[in-house]
Amino acid sequence: MHNFERFNLQPFLIEGLVRDNIEQPTEIQERLLPSIKRGADVIGKSQTGTGKTLAFLLPILHNVNQEEASTQYVVTAPTRELATQLFEVFKHYANDQISVQLVVGGTDRLRMVEKVRQQKPHIVIGTPGRILDMIREQALLPAYVKGFVVDEADQMLDMGFLEEVDSIASAMNEELQLMVFSATIPERLMPFLKKYMKNPKQIEVQPRTAAPKKMEHWLINDRDRSRKELIQQVTERINPFLAIVFTNTKESANEVFQVLQSQGLNVDMIHGGVEPRKRKKVLKKLQDAEIQYLVATDLIARGIDIKGISHIINYEIPTELEYYVHRVGRTARAGWDGLAMTIFGREDERKIEKLKQQGINFVYKEWKNGAWETVEKRVFQRKSKVSEAELKKAIPRKPKKVKPGYKKKARQEAERKQQRERRINRRKTK
Repeated sequence: MHNFERFNLQPFLIEGLVRDNIEQPTEIQERLLPSIKRGADVIGKSQTGTGKTLAFLLPILHNVNQEEASTQYVVTAPTRELATQLFEVFKHYANDQISVQLVVGGTDRLRMVEKVRQQKPHIVIGTPGRILDMIREQALLPAYVKGFVVDEADQMLDMGFLEEVDSIASAMNEELQLMVFSATIPERLMPFLKKYMKNPKQIEVQPRTAAPKKMEHWLINDRDRSRKELIQQVTERINPFLAIVFTNTKESANEVFQVLQSQGLNVDMIHGGVEPRKRKKVLKKLQDAEIQYLVATDLIARGIDIKGISHIINYEIPTELEYYVHRVGRTARAGWDGLAMTIFGREDERKIEKLKQQGINFVYKEWKNGAWETVEKRVFQRKSKVSEAELKKAIPRKPKKVKPGYKKKARQEAERKQQRERRINRRKTK
């Protein structure tokens, strides 16, 4: 008996799991699958790599009424890339009688509206803005929707999409089953959850380790050197199957991309400023292993499953430390080993200590004698404090600029003023 058969899932789902060699349910699947299957509201707090997608995908596909020509489930994700990946997984497990439609930006809007209106797919997956479009155009009829999945809810909040998600939920019927998944549950998310959820089953699942086991975490000290020069040196000294270079901003990503491109490396780039069609092409090239280096922001740090990533290079430590785990979670998957290389400077020491407290085992590395060598932690020399008085003494005073003959001219002007006053006084006495 297959381990998933005890959940009484439909045969086509068990066949799909067998085909993919998935035998044991993960903790989040074990704890949430039965609740979702019976229609309960759920909140799943989990990091990347816990198997949450199958936790809601399997019961949704099981519960779809294949005879009913209407949209019964809506799944939303914060980015086109995440929505597309969810769509591909749903298509992979759905049988021929279940229709699934992707609705995201970067495509012909009117054509998509008409397609949803005519086909009435059982499941619609997309970004919040485009799903709201489908509702406003009456292509998607919210009254018939039984379940609504909000994936990566905290990221929705960060990207300013919660208002659109709220509008989608408010358009649906009161009996709606709401399923919310998030790495964190910020306080600002609570009003939304309380507004729509009825005694939800809440679970929190953490990965067994803070980062994949088959991974090394290297720290490379910038030693106050230019990061652009350092990233050039680092990439010259490795030969990855596929490396993702993460930056904190679009501007940094553009700069790093230009540096690596000038080296003649097989490199591409993806971030929120890249045009949607281009982003789609880049992801396709990644899946087909046609790129060796990808420069990216945290747009793809969460949820995106790209096979064969051997190296993660952090050009900068993320501003929000939880994204370190999301970034490095892109590698060391499906039996692969992984290497996370992080460039750091004196301003990053506190962040590194916090990551160590989360269980990240860092080793300090330097390039010596033609190889990467483990070194002792380099202690930054603190700049000595100089007192304000000493600082004033050290700064040379600017000589006052005095025009030639200034005193003589001032004296003459004073004499002329006195003469004018005497003349005025004489006139007054006459």
